Amino acid sequence: MIAFDDGVNHFNNKEFNLLSEILYEHLTLNSKNFEDLLKLGAIYVNNERQVKDKFIAENSSFRVHTKPRRYNCAYPWSSLIIFENDFFLVLNKPSGVPSHPSVDNAVEDALTQVSLARKFPLFVTHRLDTLTSGLIVYGKKQSFVKDFNMQMQHRNVRKKYVALIESTQNLPSKLTHYMDPGPGTPKKLSDQVTKDWPLCELEILDQKQVSPKLSWVKLNLLTGRTHQIRSQLSHLHAPVSGDLLYGAKSAFQPNAIALRSCEIEFRHNDKRMKFNISEEFSLS
Repeated sequence: MIAFDDGVNHFNNKEFNLLSEILYEHLTLNSKNFEDLLKLGAIYVNNERQVKDKFIAENSSFRVHTKPRRYNCAYPWSSLIIFENDFFLVLNKPSGVPSHPSVDNAVEDALTQVSLARKFPLFVTHRLDTLTSGLIVYGKKQSFVKDFNMQMQHRNVRKKYVALIESTQNLPSKLTHYMDPGPGTPKKLSDQVTKDWPLCELEILDQKQVSPKLSWVKLNLLTGRTHQIRSQLSHLHAPVSGDLLYGAKSAFQPNAIALRSCEIEFRHNDKRMKFNISEEFSLS
């Protein structure tokens, strides 16, 4: 058995037995630990997520996430839906909650929680970082998801954000960088064209100083890379308030950074649809 510091354990079982019994033998788990991991979807056998206790063939390959990331999902999810029709819904996602399931937790995320609240499956169309709050669109039909993704590819989905940044400098009206395609974070950027590094672009639509050390900015996201806004602002020494990963000096709110998806616009059934929420942050 190989155990890693992140709690991911890999091993093969020697004998045919119940899933629970195999884990009791190989790992330091009690029945509650097992039930919690099973419920979260943190147990894999032969690369398949396990959802119930059952007999497992000998020499099967196990991957168990014994330290799954946990998230507070105690929200009135249905009341956070700001629009819904037969094809999609728009959610005002709280900060601190993933927008979709992760490899070690298939339950504590906005997609799953809203699906449970509404009692029908939903589909991912785009993503928001866990620490980011605001508008996200989930599909109710695969035909909508396909069309939405096509609009994303052609830059026909318009997404605007607001943020508090730890800077009072005047930012340029357009930010253009190139992002290291590697999987690690924090993301690295270059000001120059770099081979295989994708383009990152956003516009600064508005900016105003709101305290001696903070400014409020409104952004138009032109490309949609992982951590793009966070990394581009940090690259200009203007990190999002609370974003310690990208150089912020102070926390914002628990499990949150001061970044919000405040507006999204796209086409549906030959009609442009636009959704907005508040652009203000509480500084108290």
